[in-house]
Parts: sequence; C-alpha cells; structure tokens
Amino acid sequence: MSISVNQITKTFGEQTVLDNVSFSVSTGEIVGLLGPNGAGKSTLMKIITGYIKQSAGSIEINSESTSTPHMNYRRLVGYLPENNPVYHDMFVKEYLHWVANVYGLKSGAKRVQTLIEQTGIGREQYKKIGSLSKGYKQRVGLAQALMNDPAVLILDEPTTGLDPNQLAEIRNLIAEVGTSKTIILSTHIMQEVEAICDRVVILHHGHVIADGPTEQVRAMASNHAQTVRCEFAEAITPNDLRGIPHVERVEHGPDGTLLLYASGAEDIRPHIFDHAKKHDLTLLTLLQESQRLEDIFQDLTR
Repeated sequence: MSISVNQITKTFGEQTVLDNVSFSVSTGEIVGLLGPNGAGKSTLMKIITGYIKQSAGSIEINSESTSTPHMNYRRLVGYLPENNPVYHDMFVKEYLHWVANVYGLKSGAKRVQTLIEQTGIGREQYKKIGSLSKGYKQRVGLAQALMNDPAVLILDEPTTGLDPNQLAEIRNLIAEVGTSKTIILSTHIMQEVEAICDRVVILHHGHVIADGPTEQVRAMASNHAQTVRCEFAEAITPNDLRGIPHVERVEHGPDGTLLLYASGAEDIRPHIFDHAKKHDLTLLTLLQESQRLEDIFQDLTR
C-alpha cells in the first residue's frame, strides 16, 4: 500500500477543515482528489507531504509513518504545490541542478538531463523560468517534483490556467509518469480526471463523500442505473413509450429526442426495440448514455 490516510482531522482554531478522513491508495494508482473550493483538498495534500501537521489521525507512506521525527518518508514523495512556486529569476537547467543539489543526488547532472528529456523542456533549458509559458513552467514544476524519483507524486491543480494544447501535453506526461508511480491529483477539470485517473475521492466540507472507480461513483451518484436516448421517425410523446420493462421515467431531451430513465442493471435497449417493433415505430437513434462526472460532482456537492 503506497498511501494510507487514517482518520485525519485538521482544525484551525474553531474551524474544522478535515473531519475523520480515511482512504488508501495502492501502488500504481492515479487518484483524482475532487471537491469544491474550501473542501480541504490542499490542506490534505500538505498533510500528506509533511508541510503541515494533522490535529488527529495518522498517515503512512509505503508503511512508514509521517509522524516519525526523522521524516525519512519525504524521500518517497514528490510534490507540486498549487501555483507552482518556482524561482522565476533562475534559468531552467540552473534551477533543476539546484533542486538536485538540495536532494544531495550523487548523479544529479544525469538525473537533470533525464528529466529535461522526459518533461520535454530541452528547448527551454537555457531560458529564465519567468520567461516561459504557463505550460512549460508546469513542466519545470513536474521535473522538480520528480527529481528524487519518488514512489508517490502529489499534484495540486497542475493544469490550472493551461490552454487546450498545454492541457493535453501535461495530461499525457502525468499519465506516462503514472505507469510506475502512485499519484494523487487535485483538479477542478473533470475531463482530466476521466482521462487519466483510475479512481476518484470526493471531499465536501472536510468529509469523504465518494470514493471508488469512476464508474462506481457514477452508480452511487445517479438516481437511475441507466439513461437511454431514443429518436423515432414518427412524432411520438413520452406517453407512447410507457410500459417498457424497467423504465421509470420518459422525458423530452433538449435536441428533440426522448430520454428513458431505468432502474436495475439489465440493458433496456432490447426492450425498447421490441416496443418499437410491436407498435410499428421506426427507431433512428438508440444510445445508452453515461452520466458525466461533472454532473455527478455537482449532484454530490450541491
């Protein structure tokens, strides 16, 4: 087990930011840590990385407690904080060599060159960090987070402010790195979570309100097990589709189609087809839809 978060509570004065938070992350998992602003995501990440201390509870990284005085667990962790606090007056390669020296790496120059190639900043390595685009600054931040080849990587809003091309580049880089590391990724961009995360943990008011693979969270949050979109050649109303097995509700869709909401795990599309055949209706569209993670997030945290 790479990360074990056990009943973590954090208070600031009379305010409780995290309340009895528990979850674990296995080696090789990429977990999306989601929640509205103020849910406690950044606070939890700072506790995991040792920047601040919890008020109660415990955290283990590769079975090593983060509460031990020697803090050796930090060698296992790479951290990219929100807003990427790098030194803008330093040159890219100079900064990375400085980070390598801070870690005391014996083969620092070789490690720096490897990360320059891995993060795709070769053309920018002799520029000042302050002159780089937001996307390349994030790449430099990822390079410093990976400098000690950590087993665990904590990324707090790594794609904030990036344009679509930069988003795709950073997404691919995180997915590539994630094949050999355990990653906790905090973001407000649901497409990023669906694209690269194996699992989501959703925080709200300091509590874990959902934890599991994306499809499992969809099932937890949805009021219906499945939604099917239908379009017919004939002009029909929702009443014309009453009586189909397992269908609980039929509504008009925004594009003129009909939406059928059903309970249970059984696929209702064969039943819809049989209904259409029985009533001489011509099906043009029969599409089973999955609920968007963004909608689920809003449902759970509203």
